[in-house]
Amino acid sequence: MVIDDGGSVVIDDGGRVDIDVERLRWFVAVADELHFGRAAAALNVSRLALSASVTALESELGTELFVPGAQPTELTDAGRELLERARPIIATEERRLATLPPETTGPTTLTVGYVPGVTVTKWARVWAERFRSVRLDLVGVEELDAEPALRDQRVEMCFVRLPVHSDGLNVIPLYREVPVVIVGKDHPASLFEEVTLADLADEELLDYVDPADAVDLVAGGAGIVIVPQSVARSYSRRDLVYRPVSDAPDTQIALAWPVELTSDLTEEFVGVVRGRSANSSRSPSGTDKKSGPDQASKSHTKPAKKSQPAKAGRVAVNRPPRGSAVGAKRPKRRGR
Repeated sequence: MVIDDGGSVVIDDGGRVDIDVERLRWFVAVADELHFGRAAAALNVSRLALSASVTALESELGTELFVPGAQPTELTDAGRELLERARPIIATEERRLATLPPETTGPTTLTVGYVPGVTVTKWARVWAERFRSVRLDLVGVEELDAEPALRDQRVEMCFVRLPVHSDGLNVIPLYREVPVVIVGKDHPASLFEEVTLADLADEELLDYVDPADAVDLVAGGAGIVIVPQSVARSYSRRDLVYRPVSDAPDTQIALAWPVELTSDLTEEFVGVVRGRSANSSRSPSGTDKKSGPDQASKSHTKPAKKSQPAKAGRVAVNRPPRGSAVGAKRPKRRGR
């Protein structure tokens, strides 16, 4: 295992994956507590943000780290293997941060939020390749908290689920999502490739804020829930299935950020998300070949904040044995 100057940890025995150390810390907290609620309280984060972080980690590694639906929470074999690897990685990173001189403890960062169901792994990898001196901090946010997080500037940019109030925000629509219904595996809807709203007319359609809670309610037989397909994939479990709802309204994911926070870095991130090349003339770094990609960090301006301690970098770890990975839209409430 080797740590470079940028805080990346490389485990060089094949199949490497670039992982945020902070995400590893959150995983370890859940693994120690074996309870998402207690771990979220200990970390001072929302349960949804913690669940989204673990989901993203499972997606990056291509395997489940916790047994789906297990009560109490239980690690899989892959989860136990990652836990064994994570502890020394975190300890090494903490020692590295402790050796940094004061002037290097506040590196330039771009903080990007994302709602459940959005997979940011591909964009994060491209960013890490092009802008090694600019850390990308990824923060899971609840769907209803996405716009407030932007306006309070807890995040600089955010993948949101439309609609949002666009006053004072730049909003770029990205892609549409297929609506699906989540039901028990023995539900009649599970027999069809897709269903219609009329097929579900007599069902109890659940209203919810936390998709994890909604999925638990469906598993308990309390009703059904309609969510974007990406969310259903993120919260998949063996006792539930999901089917497309052909005539339900779809949803749309967009990238949003406050107009006042527009900078070369935000423009660069837009370019990464839209698939522009590193030398694109539409990207700030592409218009000045002399500056190079990292030049964007020099013109990145943010409102003044109190000095923060150094944050963890990213690590590259091997994928555990490949398995299935385990994000949500609020449907309209129906009468119970």
